[in-house]
Amino acid sequence: MNHRSEGSLLIRGGHLIDPSSGVDAPMDVLLRDGRVEEIALPNQIHGSADERFNAKGLIVAPGFIDLHVHLREPGQSYKETIASGTAAAAAGGFTSVCCMPNTHPVVDSAEWVTWLLQPDRGALVNVFPIAAASQASQGAALTDFRGLQRAGAVAVTDDGKPILSDAMMRDTLRVASGTARHENFG
Repeated sequence: MNHRSEGSLLIRGGHLIDPSSGVDAPMDVLLRDGRVEEIALPNQIHGSADERFNAKGLIVAPGFIDLHVHLREPGQSYKETIASGTAAAAAGGFTSVCCMPNTHPVVDSAEWVTWLLQPDRGALVNVFPIAAASQASQGAALTDFRGLQRAGAVAVTDDGKPILSDAMMRDTLRVASGTARHENFG
């Protein structure tokens, strides 16, 4: 992931929407070394900046998170790669994406989760893998939820392929609940 690591930027004249702080108003924002240093009413920033950006008529907001993306890797890089998909996300204001496991092969192992997160995949934003709940997303046998979580998966789903067995769904929910309760998964 690329981070602004040096310098400062003053974003002036934009309309800041930040739900975490309850701000929905015209504000100026000063960033230093990629982090918010100061937020103030228009023309009230105390610090100086190396660069300025005129955001008049624009919305300024924390980075968006897309909870359901299909990055198509592994296996379908002719459609999209992690690098191209995350570049599109970044261009749209997204700083993080959660990628679905319905790839070829299905992301149903810790090895595939680890593969998705390798720096040489070229991700430009945070990638949070969502792994398959069942092996090959076939709904017959559960994947190793704890192993997937340790590798970096943030959740499980068979995305687009429902688990049709009541017993299998009960097992899925039981194991996911135990994993979430003990290791902050899900």
